[in-house]
Amino acid sequence: MNEHSQIRVEDVDEPAKPPKARVEPIAETFERKKDYLAGFLAQQPKSLEPGAAEPGGDLYEAVIDALKDIYDPEIPVNIYDLGLIYDVQITPENHAKVTMTLTTPHCPVAESMPGEVELRVGSVPGIGDAEVNLVWDPPWDPGKMSDEARLELGML
Repeated sequence: MNEHSQIRVEDVDEPAKPPKARVEPIAETFERKKDYLAGFLAQQPKSLEPGAAEPGGDLYEAVIDALKDIYDPEIPVNIYDLGLIYDVQITPENHAKVTMTLTTPHCPVAESMPGEVELRVGSVPGIGDAEVNLVWDPPWDPGKMSDEARLELGML
């Protein structure tokens, strides 16, 4: 054993009690500290320029760009150009409603794709909430693809 460390044995009848907490009396001049979130919470959301939520507007186009970042795992084309997005609406409260379909009800991403669309659209700055409606009528067909998608897949 090391010369510097020694083992000591001590007999104890009962453990020592912890010290009691001391409570100072409340001062008469107690003032609440300024809430550091007060300024942040008082801010109002920036109002969008007129038409930003309409097709061609900045917010609408930002949502479309977010949809163009999502690719079908089996087809190397984004879901917007593939024609899976039927409708995009921006409400006056800046909430997005996306109506979409999939190439087939048996699509392997049928459970995860609507969730991914909701997350991506909901992360667009200016969008408060995103709602995705998955529909099967009208069914998707290759005629819904954009010319860019057809060119990418060699169908043009």
